[in-house]
Amino acid sequence: MKRVLLFLATNMAIVLVLSITMRLLGVEPYLTENGLNLGSLLIFAAVMGFGGSLISLAISKWTAKRAMGVRVVETPANSTEFWLYETVRKYSAEAGIKMPEVGIYDAPDVNAFATGMSKNSSLIAVSSGLLQQMTRAEAEAVIGHEVAHAANGDMVTLALIQGVVNTFVMFLSRVIGHTVDRVVFKNEDGHGPAFFVTMIVAELILGVLASIIVMWFSRQREFRADTGGARLAGRSNMIAALERLNSLHPQPLPDKMAAFGIAGGGNGGLKRLFMTHPPLEERIAALKAAQ
Repeated sequence: MKRVLLFLATNMAIVLVLSITMRLLGVEPYLTENGLNLGSLLIFAAVMGFGGSLISLAISKWTAKRAMGVRVVETPANSTEFWLYETVRKYSAEAGIKMPEVGIYDAPDVNAFATGMSKNSSLIAVSSGLLQQMTRAEAEAVIGHEVAHAANGDMVTLALIQGVVNTFVMFLSRVIGHTVDRVVFKNEDGHGPAFFVTMIVAELILGVLASIIVMWFSRQREFRADTGGARLAGRSNMIAALERLNSLHPQPLPDKMAAFGIAGGGNGGLKRLFMTHPPLEERIAALKAAQ
């Protein structure tokens, strides 16, 4: 769960910095004496949009480690760490990916996440609360779920989807800003304040709408990761793990990290459109229906 919102927050910050830097450097290839060059604008938006997304992907492990205080287990220091390390090793081998980094972070809540630039360069981290409150079988199912996220290449796919979303948000916001500046304010000499104000407002609104697409994608990948966890750890164990999570009423991970963890939060109404995870009841029902 953590992974997507941390990725999104980092991505948005990087895109903003790139855009401001380009403007300060006077690099506005889509602006001409006659207004907007739509071809140049689309190229500019794609470079900025995919640039921010790919940079976010490249630093996702580093960001997650520091944001969550993850301690990487390189040499297991006790039986619990040995079990955790060996479980990740076993499942990653079965899933056909290279051994991920294994980490533990201190948090009372039962949760875990996977992140990384590619399926063969990933990090699987679990909370101390998960190790304390779940049985070994349940925890193994959670680990299987996270290994499935890595094996499915969810972060790479998310980066590509986010890049497309960024591109069209930047493109459309500038077209809207230009239209308002020309049609409403009748500005025919370059771009006035109306262009920049409208562009920023449009970016914010379109960004919120675009996030609905990303969140929908995230929810679909959760079902797929549940299926992968069931295949690795056993369907009954995956169902038991989700039922345990449901009974514990887990707190969501920090907003900037809430993405590809095991637990989600909230349901119903408009809020559902912005959920990174489907309700646990739906995930449990989906697994049972697949039996």
